[in-house]
This record gives sequence, C-alpha cells and structure tokens, in this order.
Amino acid sequence: MTASDRDLVAALRAEVAAVDPARVCDRRAELAGLGPLLVTREAAVARLAVRLGGHADEAPAQGVRHRFTLPVPAFEWATSPDHCKLAWLRGRFLAHGSLSLSTGRAHLEFTLPEAEAVELVSRLDALGMPASWRMRRGTGVVTWKSAETITSFLGRIGASAALLELQARSVARTLRGELNRVINAESANLARSVAAAGRQLAAIDILDADGRLDLQPYTVKAVAAARRETPEASLWEIAERLELHRSAVQRALDRIERLSLHDDDGVGLRSPSRPYGPRFEATGGLRQVREAGGRGPSGRGAGRQGLA
Repeated sequence: MTASDRDLVAALRAEVAAVDPARVCDRRAELAGLGPLLVTREAAVARLAVRLGGHADEAPAQGVRHRFTLPVPAFEWATSPDHCKLAWLRGRFLAHGSLSLSTGRAHLEFTLPEAEAVELVSRLDALGMPASWRMRRGTGVVTWKSAETITSFLGRIGASAALLELQARSVARTLRGELNRVINAESANLARSVAAAGRQLAAIDILDADGRLDLQPYTVKAVAAARRETPEASLWEIAERLELHRSAVQRALDRIERLSLHDDDGVGLRSPSRPYGPRFEATGGLRQVREAGGRGPSGRGAGRQGLA
C-alpha cells in the first residue's frame, strides 16, 4: 500500500475504535469480540481496551506496543439483537481484522483459529454479509474482496468519515480506469483509421497511375476523389458527403484496395482476352465454350461475358 492508503486505513481503524456505544450490552458484546487477550500496536485500540476494563501486561512482548488481558463476558449470538451482534463484529475486526487497499482494490480479512473462522463465516452469513474462508499456514482466514460488501460492513460497525474517503477514492479509481479504457479504445480506433486511410490513398494512386481508376464505376471514382480530398474523414463522413450508404463507401474502398493488389486478376474489369476469368477457365469452362461455338453455359455469347 502507498503511504496515503496506510494513513487512510489507520484513520478508519481509529474511527471504529473510538465508537463509544451508549448501551451497556453493546460494550459487553464488543468486549467479547475483542477476546481474552488483545495484542495491538494501535494507540486507539489500546485506549479502547482500557476503556472496557482491560489490564495491560507489565512486560509486553518485544516489538509489540500493547498487550492486554480482558475480562470477557458471556455472549449469546443467537439471542442477541442486531446492534449487539454488530458490536461483537466491531471487536472481532479491531482484534483480528486487517484492511488492505493495495493496487486500488480493497481486501479485508480476519485471521483466527479454524473453529473461530468457521463460526465467524456463519455469523456474517446470517447478517447478509457472506464471506469466504480458507486455511493459511494452520490459521483460518476469513476474506472479503468485494468493495461493496467491505464498505457495507465498515459502515455498519461505525465507520463514517474515513469510510466516505475510502468510497471517494474507489469512485475516483473506477472513473480513471473507465477513462483510460475509453482513451485506449479511441486511440486504437484512430490508429486503425489512419492506417486504413494510408492504404486506401496508396491504392488510389496505383489505380490512377495505370489508368484503371478511370475505368471504374461512378461510385468508386467519387469515393476515391472524396478520400483524396479528405484523407482524415471517416467512412460515415464520406458517405454523408456523397449521399451514399456507409456500406457502399466501404465496398468501393475495398474494391480499390483489391484492384491495387491483384492487377485486375479476377476482380474488377476483366481483360477482353480473358472474358470469363481465371477461375472459369481453370474449371474447364473455356473448353466447353469453344466446343459450343463461342457460347457460355447460359447460352449467351462471349461478348456479353466481358464485363465484371
């Protein structure tokens, strides 16, 4: 996580730890959620433990700022109201939960013994916040990766101002991602359009140089002229200018490119010496025409077969 993300997570946990329930039952439920032994580096969580009657160890473990023994009361989940259940979950989160905002995505997990992990998953599911869990190095890990579920949970256990900042950052990241996607798509489309226009202009020059452009239908010549005059124009713009359908413009430009590549071999206007095209000749059609006295398969003269 970045320093800004770590600061936001710390502010959010401090805000949750500062929640001071008015009901005595909520305090007892939160104390039960914290557990009999609380080890924390966070000053806000340490103050909460003291407020709830915890006793600090005189010799904390090396590298650990605070270690508390708490008087855990009995807590019956099944018969408790929802506000007590949420207070218990708040204690679970402060004692065993962690929130990560790395790579722009929220990830919340609880690290617990296996039996407690199974119990927590069941209780979360009962409150409409289903979670997944797995074993990791002998410890149960209950996980949420859905930003919607995480923000709902944090809001229900008491986060407010820090949660709004978290949501604002999530929205900003989503908007940036969507904007980048649109920009990339437009850039790719523009690159394809520029490449296609370059090919089409080169093809037009080839046909114009060998005189075949003048032999093309009116639509093809009109589209070629429009492309030369406005190389940057899209197919829609050319079609609107010439009062044609876009598909007609696309077909005309495709024809121009094919003619420039194939030297009139099987596309466009056929040579008078090969009125039927190479495919017709390769299948033996030309021999049949000669045997029939110059008539094609349909009985028409060869002279009428000379146009594309």
